[in-house]
Amino acid sequence: MSVLGKLALVTGAASGIGRATCRILADEGAAIIAADCNLSGAKDTIGSLKSSHNNENLALTMAVDESSSVKKGLKLILEQYSKPPSIVVNCAGITRDNFLLKMSEQDFDDVIRVNLKGTFLVMQTFANAVIQYKINNASFINIASIVGKHGNIGQANYCASKAGVELLTKTASKEFGKFGIRCNVILPGFTDTPMVKMVPEKVKQKLIPFISAGRFGLPEEIAQTIAFLASEKSSYVNGASIEVTGGF
Repeated sequence: MSVLGKLALVTGAASGIGRATCRILADEGAAIIAADCNLSGAKDTIGSLKSSHNNENLALTMAVDESSSVKKGLKLILEQYSKPPSIVVNCAGITRDNFLLKMSEQDFDDVIRVNLKGTFLVMQTFANAVIQYKINNASFINIASIVGKHGNIGQANYCASKAGVELLTKTASKEFGKFGIRCNVILPGFTDTPMVKMVPEKVKQKLIPFISAGRFGLPEEIAQTIAFLASEKSSYVNGASIEVTGGF
C-alpha cells in the first residue's frame, strides 16, 4: 500500500487523526507537509516522524477557513518542493457543542466555517494547483463523520458541517475525475482523539453498547484507511463514503 515518493499535505496535523495520518503516510514513504493553525503542534508532529524523508518534511501554519492563509501555504509549498502535493487530506475540524435551542449563532458559524468552508478552500486551492502543474493520479481524502449521516444530540452545527463535507466530496469527485484527481470521504465513528476526550466520561460509556467492536476507535485505525485511499491500491475508488465506525 505504498505512497513511496509522493508528497502529502495533511491539515489538522497537530493532533488526533491528522497526526496519526502523517505518521502512517511517512512510514509508507511519503514526504509530509503537516499543516495546522497550531504551528508548534504541527512541528511536534513532524518531529515524531520516522522516515527516510525527514529532511523533506515541512510544518506550516494554515488556518483552513481563511483563503489567504491557504493560498500562502500553497505558495510556501511550491517554493520548497516546486510542485503541489498529490495527496491532500483534510482533517482540520472543530466542535462547539450545545443543544440546538441554546446554540449561539457564532458557534454555529464557526463550525461551518472551519469544517465545511475550510475543506472547500483547501480542495479548491490545491486542486487548481494540481491541474496547473499536471500532477497525475492525485488523491484528495476528506474527513466527515458518522454523525453527519445520522445526527447527534448537541451537535447540530457539527453534524450539518460533516454532512456538507460528504456531499462536497462526492460533487468534487464528479468534477475532478477528468483531471485525474480522485476524491473520497471517510466517516469515522467515535474515535479516541482530543476532540472526543472533551466528551464527559458518563456520555462516552453510554455510547459503547452501540458499538459492535465494544470500544472507541484509534486515530491510527482511521489513518490506515486514509493511507489506502492515498495509494494506488485504491485507483478505482472515487466518490466513495467509507464508514470506519467499529460497527456503530
